[in-house]
Amino acid sequence: MTDAVVTKPSADETARALDAIVEALQRGDKFLLTTHEGPDGDALGSLLALHEILTQIGKDSVMFLAEKEFPLPVEYRFLALQEVFHEPPVDLADRTIVFLDCGNIDRMPVTWLRDGMRILNIDHHHDNTRFGDIDLVDVDASCTAEIVFEISARLGATTTPSIAQALYVGLVTDTGMFMYENTDARTHRVAAQLIEAGVEVNETFRRLYERVPEEKLRLIARALGRIDRRLGGALSMTYISAEDYKATGSDETMTEGIIDFVRGIEGTSVAAVVRDKPDSQREARKVSLRSTDGSVDVSLIARKMGGGGHRRAAGFSTDESYADLVEFLTEEAREGGLDPA
Repeated sequence: MTDAVVTKPSADETARALDAIVEALQRGDKFLLTTHEGPDGDALGSLLALHEILTQIGKDSVMFLAEKEFPLPVEYRFLALQEVFHEPPVDLADRTIVFLDCGNIDRMPVTWLRDGMRILNIDHHHDNTRFGDIDLVDVDASCTAEIVFEISARLGATTTPSIAQALYVGLVTDTGMFMYENTDARTHRVAAQLIEAGVEVNETFRRLYERVPEEKLRLIARALGRIDRRLGGALSMTYISAEDYKATGSDETMTEGIIDFVRGIEGTSVAAVVRDKPDSQREARKVSLRSTDGSVDVSLIARKMGGGGHRRAAGFSTDESYADLVEFLTEEAREGGLDPA
C-alpha cells in the first residue's frame, strides 16, 4: 500500500482488468461493498447500484459504511441505502471485499481489514494506488458509476429503474451536471441508456439540486461572505467553521456543493473550501480543491497533505489552522503555475 503515482493503464490492460473483475464477481458468492470516507454521489450511487446488481444475479451482497458517515448529505438521502451495515458482518472472512471509487486504501478507516482478504478495486481516479488483488482503474471513465454500468452489462443484469437512478446520480454529480471536462460521448451514451431504463431525470435533478434546506442556504451565505482571493484572484478560498454550523442550524452534511459557488467566481483558476469537522476523532478540518481550467493539478497539492483525487477535483484532511492552510495553498498554487500578475 503506497502513495506512489502509477502510470495510466493501456486500453488493453483496462479491458483485461474488466474481464478479471467480471469473472471474480461471477465466481464469487459473498461480497462486502464499501467506498471512501465522506462519500459523494458517485461513491453512493456506485455502491447501491452494484449491490442491487449482485443481489439480482443471486449473490450475497452487503454494503458497509461507517456509522460516522450518517446522516448522509441531504442531497443523497433519497437513495435507498437503508440496508447499509455500520459494522462488518460476522462472516466477513468469507466475503470478497469490493472497494468502489477509492483511490487509496490507506486513507480508509477499515480497521476490520485483515491480511489474506480478497480485494477487488473498482475506480476511475488517476492516482489510484492499485491496492487490490484485482484492480480495475479506468481513468478514461467520467466516474465509477460509468464503470459499474459496464460491469452490469457484462454480468447480464437487468438495469432496473432503481439501478439506473443510482448510476445516474453518480454520472450527474461527478460530471458537474455534465459540465466538467470528464464528460464525453461515452458519458452521454451511458446517460441515455439509463434514462431509457427508467430514470426520472427531472425528479432526480430536483432531489439533488432544488430541495435545499433553508439552513444550508444560510451556511452558503456565510461561506460566500468571506471569500478570500489571492494571486490576482486566480485562487479563491473560503472556510466554514464549527460556529457557522451552530449559527445557521446546519451541519457538515450541508456543505456539499459550496465549492462549486467558489469555483464559479470569474477569474478563478483554483478554488478551495476549508471546513471544520466538529465531531471528528481524527483531523480537525477537510479541504476541498477544484481546478476550473486544469492549469493546476490539484491532486498533486492534495497528495502533499495525504489526500488525493483528480487533476481538477481533489481534497485532504488536516489539523492545520486556516491561516496556515491559506499560506500553504497560495504557495502551492503559485508553484503549480498560477501567475499573480
